[in-house]
Amino acid sequence: AGPVQVQLVVPMAVVFAPGSVPGDLPRPLPFRDVQEMEISVNLRTSVTSRYEMRYRSTTAQEEAALAAATAREADAALYPLQDTTLGSLTMYVVPETSSLLPQGINVYVGKHRSALLRAGGGLAALQARLREVTQLMSFTATSIAAALSDRVPDGQLGPDARRNLKSSLGYEITFSLLNPDPKSHTVDWDIEGAVNRFVKPVLDKLSLVANFSVDSQILYYAVLGVTPRYDKESSSFLLSAHSLPHVINPVEARLGSSAASLYPVLNFLLYVPERSHSPLYIQDKDGAPVSTNAFHSPRWGGIMVYNVEAPASPQVSLPLHVDVDMARVMEVFLAQLRLLFGLSREEVPPEFLLESPGNEGLADWELDHLLWAHAVENIATVSTTLTSLAQLLDKIGNIVIKDDVASEVYRAVASVQSAVTELSLGHLLAAFQASKEAVTCSERAFFDPSLLHLLYFPDDQKFAIYIPLFLPMAVPILLSLAKIVRETRLRKKEPTKMD
Repeated sequence: AGPVQVQLVVPMAVVFAPGSVPGDLPRPLPFRDVQEMEISVNLRTSVTSRYEMRYRSTTAQEEAALAAATAREADAALYPLQDTTLGSLTMYVVPETSSLLPQGINVYVGKHRSALLRAGGGLAALQARLREVTQLMSFTATSIAAALSDRVPDGQLGPDARRNLKSSLGYEITFSLLNPDPKSHTVDWDIEGAVNRFVKPVLDKLSLVANFSVDSQILYYAVLGVTPRYDKESSSFLLSAHSLPHVINPVEARLGSSAASLYPVLNFLLYVPERSHSPLYIQDKDGAPVSTNAFHSPRWGGIMVYNVEAPASPQVSLPLHVDVDMARVMEVFLAQLRLLFGLSREEVPPEFLLESPGNEGLADWELDHLLWAHAVENIATVSTTLTSLAQLLDKIGNIVIKDDVASEVYRAVASVQSAVTELSLGHLLAAFQASKEAVTCSERAFFDPSLLHLLYFPDDQKFAIYIPLFLPMAVPILLSLAKIVRETRLRKKEPTKMD
């Protein structure tokens, strides 16, 4: 893969409310400052992050907004006043005694592209806190390493790095209801309503990142690949963590082919256990029940077990009618969707308070987090694709490269260069769109039909095909040639004999 050199620039405003300016500022406000950091990936890939900070005091409007009663109200009031360009951040520093932030909380991260920080200590302490927040809200060394996971030596990545989906131009999401026992349960789920209510707002927000298509299906008599264990104490059935990998394979065979799909498919399965295995609970590695009764599989999707209340009287007529509580189910599936996109919020320090993104499913800065990682990943992917293509064309000597293939390659190269330039200018959206364009062009060139048949048709195969065709005709020709040669030789020898 070709060398990749990227500089990620984050434009930032650090805004001081009255009474929050540290005493040891190097020069009077406003001033600019730059902080750079090297993200080590490997020898052939260098990624530098550069935070371009503008330090200034609050305007009168910002001061009024910060006079709100709660951090959430302040965040909403500040939103119209700030730079909302993708990838940019605004940090509001409030006095140490400010009541905006609850007790014990030093950082409040809003749902847009700004955060409130409690002043405390001098400039060094503030900068350390700023660094923590900016990395959370833009990208961390681990999120960039995970995006470049194909280039990173195996040992250096944490276990979660390969959980995230690879960057793609589109994703297909399939919701499946599995009813293995239709004789006992008729299950109704309002999947259309649930998708419109819970999933659509999230996908609308993610539409910048990729195209999404959603479909759903109900599968009858589809069983899990593992027989659950009966537990006498709780009189319920248990699926233990180590048996979960074996649950998916048999179900997947029934899901319909994802091979026909152009894009990665995300499967979300709702499983209503049969009566003979109800209630069914999932256990974690330590044997404790999983609160959501669900589990997820990296880059594949997730499964949730939905238990049906057993009827009070044994004489009840079957099948039982089950109405699925879609809000409870979708909460789990959306959490799994966030995990698959690498948007989990697990590694947050205790003094941070993160505003919930509400029904949009993800905050603006989380969208940026995704765009940063995908832009870097796309640039690396294109450089790999084009390098492979160049090596391939070197090997095939008699290849004819058509103009349209050449122009796709030129466009891919130009788009990658433009993506790298835009990143170094701090224009995240333009960089991401250029990187997406580069992926499209490089793949079009790589999989062009005019090149494909040459890949599968090397020279030795040509001999194998043509020899049987020409050999029968060649035999008489060769024999008559031999005869002619013999006769001319004889003629040459005859005059010497006459002497």
